[in-house]
Amino acid sequence: MDEELSYGSDYKFIPATSISSGVGITVAPDVYCHTIQIVNICLIGEPDSDEFVLIDAGMPGSADDIISLTEERYGPESRPKAIILTHGHFDHVGAIIELIKHWQVPVYAHELEMPFLTGKTRYPEPDSTVEGGMVAKMSPMFPNEPINLGTSVQPLPSDGSCPELPGFSWIHTPGHSPGHVSFFREEDRMLIAGDAFITVRQDSLYKVLTQQEEINGPPRYLTTDWQAAWESVKKLQNLYPASAVTGHGAPISGEPLTSGLKNLVDNFDKLAIPDYGRYI
Repeated sequence: MDEELSYGSDYKFIPATSISSGVGITVAPDVYCHTIQIVNICLIGEPDSDEFVLIDAGMPGSADDIISLTEERYGPESRPKAIILTHGHFDHVGAIIELIKHWQVPVYAHELEMPFLTGKTRYPEPDSTVEGGMVAKMSPMFPNEPINLGTSVQPLPSDGSCPELPGFSWIHTPGHSPGHVSFFREEDRMLIAGDAFITVRQDSLYKVLTQQEEINGPPRYLTTDWQAAWESVKKLQNLYPASAVTGHGAPISGEPLTSGLKNLVDNFDKLAIPDYGRYI
């Protein structure tokens, strides 16, 4: 199986970080968010348990950090039951191949992400012309060639269930990518939003570095369908989440989440959709 696995030729370490890099936050007893440079991974499962799942796979070159974090939380030589991806952009699959080889666990993603994860199709080029800050201008350096996970990646079940994550369901939230998904647990209204919305202005270098909190739309430079992205945010607001972990920025809960998400939905065309860019 290992011979099938490969990153695109443009995969490389990205020298970008924030003040939150290396910081972990316990969002619920079994939900732990950890920042790797500028992106979050999420571990779901009680500490010291052998029943846990990794959501997303960090930045290129971060495998050792993710393995160390996992063993610190769940014990030496621990491994998740599965890795489940919100989508396949480089900062969410950066360490996926090393983790598959180390853990020998299955990976799940939405059916529409499969071409980007099995070497068939590259994502659209990052849009450096989009309205935004310095990160948007830097985006041509970001990898966008498809990776090939071969038979290690499987489509999520069509019934909305999440493998190895009882209580959670997956929700199709396209816009940022065709097969982007979020995860929701009705019991405590816990939302793992991925990049459907985020809590930092990701195109602004200053705000990425300082992690200034504000509920915002998906990263502009990689979002290609803004109307779908708006509909996805509406879908998530209608779940009335109590807490949310996003792909970028700090977790958020309570009234700031409720009011911030409502403001984003009501003003998505002003707050999220750029005035100009290749995908407008």
